[in-house]
Amino acid sequence: MKISRRRWIGTNLLGPAVAGALGALGLEAAPQEPAPRSLPKAFDALRPLGARVRPITPQEFAARREHAQALMASAEPSFDAMYITSGSALYYFTGFHWGLSERLMAFVLPRRGEPLFVCPAFEAARLRELAKPPAEIRVWEEDEDPYALVVRGLADRGVRTGRVAIEERVPFFFYDGLRRAGSGLEYASADPVTIGCRGVKSPAELDLMRLACAATVDCYRAVFASLHEGMTERDVNALLRGGFEKMGLQGGALVLFGQWAAQPHGTTTPQKLREGDIVLIDGGTSVEGYQSDVTRMTVLGTPAEKHLRAFDTVHHAQEAALEAARAGRLSGTVDDAARAVIAGAGYPGGYQVFTHRLGHGIGLDGHEHPYLVRGSRTVLAPGITFSNEPGIYLKGDFGLRLEDDMMIAAGGPAQLLTPGLQPSLEKPCG
Repeated sequence: MKISRRRWIGTNLLGPAVAGALGALGLEAAPQEPAPRSLPKAFDALRPLGARVRPITPQEFAARREHAQALMASAEPSFDAMYITSGSALYYFTGFHWGLSERLMAFVLPRRGEPLFVCPAFEAARLRELAKPPAEIRVWEEDEDPYALVVRGLADRGVRTGRVAIEERVPFFFYDGLRRAGSGLEYASADPVTIGCRGVKSPAELDLMRLACAATVDCYRAVFASLHEGMTERDVNALLRGGFEKMGLQGGALVLFGQWAAQPHGTTTPQKLREGDIVLIDGGTSVEGYQSDVTRMTVLGTPAEKHLRAFDTVHHAQEAALEAARAGRLSGTVDDAARAVIAGAGYPGGYQVFTHRLGHGIGLDGHEHPYLVRGSRTVLAPGITFSNEPGIYLKGDFGLRLEDDMMIAAGGPAQLLTPGLQPSLEKPCG
C-alpha cells in the first residue's frame, strides 16, 4: 500500500519526533512487524520510568496562558485574542489533547480575561472532564454555526474589532470559517506569541526531555547489543518498539543499513543486515508529550577506515556545534560551525555530502521553531532546545549521522539533553 512516510510512522506508533525527522516523503511501505512477545536478554534491564516522571503542573499551564497574554499585549501591532484548535499548542496552553475532526473545538485566549472553549454540544461533558483552565464552554448543535459562537464569545469579552492570532497548525477550514463569521476582525499568524512561549523551555520541560532522551539511549543500547547478520530493518524496529513498550512508552525509529544510510530519510528497498554494514537508527520516544530525537550508529563487525574517518569528522562537527550554540549568537552560525568542520576534513562543502540543515527545534513537536540552518537569524536564548545532527552521506557507499538534543545555556556552550555524545562506532551508546 502506498502511504506517506509520515502516515507510516503514525500507524506504527513512532513518535512525532521521528515523523518530523522523516518528512512527508511518498514511500511504499510494507506493514511493520509487531513488537516481539519475548525480547533478547539485553532488554532485561529496561524498566518503566515510574516516579521519575513529573508532569507539568496546573500552575505552569496557567503561567503559560499569562505569558501568552503578555506577548499579545506587547506585540507590534498588538493582538486582541489567540485562536487554537487541535494540536500541540492546545496541549501546551491547556494540558489536554483533543483529536482533530471536521467539527470545531476551539480554544480562544483573549488578551485580557478568561479563555473560552467552543465545542460540539455532545462533546461538552468530555471537554469539562479534560479542560484545565477555568473557562467558559459554549456549545453548538450539529445544525448551528460554531464560528458565530466564537465571534459572540469574543464580543462578550470586548473584542469586536482588532487582531486575532491564528496558531500555525489551525486547519484552513477552521480559519476560513472564523474569517467569514468575524469579517470585522483582522487575522495574523500567532507565531510571535506561540514561538515566544514555546521556544524557551522551563526546567520542568527540560527534565521531561532529558528523561525521553535517556530512555531512547537505553533502548538503543539493548537493540545494538542484539544485532546480528540477516536481520531486516523491520526486525530492528520491532525490537525498538518492544523496548519502549517495556518502559511503558511508545516509540520507534528509522532504521537503515549499508549504502541506504546515504539516503538520510530512507528507502523503499528492503534491507538485510550484512557483515561490514553501517547500521543507522534515528528516532525516539516521548515523555508527557516531550520528544526525543536521537541517532546512533555502528558497523556490524569491523569498521573500515572510511567509516572511522567519517565518524571522527561528524563527531567533531557535533562538538563544534555545541561550542558555537551560545546565547546571544544567531542560529545560522551554529550550522556554519558544523559545516566548516566537515569541509575542513576534505569532504565537499555546501550541501554536497552534508545534505540537510544542522538541526531543528524540539519539544512537544519533534520539529518545531526555531531551526539551525544556514542564514537563519534567530537570536539564541537560554532554554531553547535543538537537535544537533551533522552527517556525511556518500551515495552508493554509506551514510553516517550522529544526533543529540541540546539546550542553549545561560553561559558557555550548549548543554546536552542526551546522556552524552556517541563515543565511537564500536560503542554507539557508551
